[in-house]
Amino acid sequence: MNTKLFVWFLLITNIAVFDGETVAQPSGDKNDKKNYHLFNPVPRELMRPLSADRPDATESPITVDAGHFQIELSFFDFAKDDFDGGDFEAWTAMDANVKIGLLHNVDIQFVFGLYNEETFQPDIGSKSTVDGFGDLQIRTKINFWGNDDGETAFGIMPFIKIPTDTDLSNGKVEGGLIAMMSWDAGDTWGLGFQTETDFVYDDADDSYDIEFLHTAVVGFDISGPVGGYLEYVGVISSDPSSDYQAILSGGLTYQVNDNMIFDLGAQFGLTETANDFQIFSGLTVRY
Repeated sequence: MNTKLFVWFLLITNIAVFDGETVAQPSGDKNDKKNYHLFNPVPRELMRPLSADRPDATESPITVDAGHFQIELSFFDFAKDDFDGGDFEAWTAMDANVKIGLLHNVDIQFVFGLYNEETFQPDIGSKSTVDGFGDLQIRTKINFWGNDDGETAFGIMPFIKIPTDTDLSNGKVEGGLIAMMSWDAGDTWGLGFQTETDFVYDDADDSYDIEFLHTAVVGFDISGPVGGYLEYVGVISSDPSSDYQAILSGGLTYQVNDNMIFDLGAQFGLTETANDFQIFSGLTVRY
């Protein structure tokens, strides 16, 4: 395990959560959500509207209410890329993000893929396939404002990837920091923005590269419980051999009730370095 990355993750998390004793201090008002925590759940009548990190790449700055659970599950995820040297395909089934509300503005998340399959078909040579369980990612989301009121919301999310040493794992600890903001610009639409810094292991030179991801998304109501989104995603790497990736994404959501949303989305690579095509579908459910 990379000790420096693990210590960095713990440091960022603790500074954000415990910077100021007002984070978890009770005020004496039963309607003040700072009174609630994992073992004293927020009453259902005080819960904020359901907010999911899927299906777009832009994460929400809104946390899960204290003492409640949220599962964001991908039924399937298929990606395909044809490039100089061969073809690449990847399948993911039951990719899950399990969230637990810790405090009024903090949740912890466990992200893992139950089944992943990657296939590479070179222009010359035989096809190779690896499959199995994916790595485990642990994330801590901290909201600084806008969780329950206001037109804007802001949060950060440090994360660390714990390798499972399966065939799909590179066996290295990786991590990063996400900062995200949302803006309810109108009654039926809103905007979201995200910046993300990743520390990614590069097997070619046995060192870590820094990847910078940035996104912008517009979400909108279509009709009744049906909504949609359009998103731009860009990725740039410190590795001089890596070119800029540009991706266009879009999708639909269907809100069944206050605690369940189904979704369907797709991504299209705008540059040669991005996957040509990716499609995914899943749901978010809250308890």
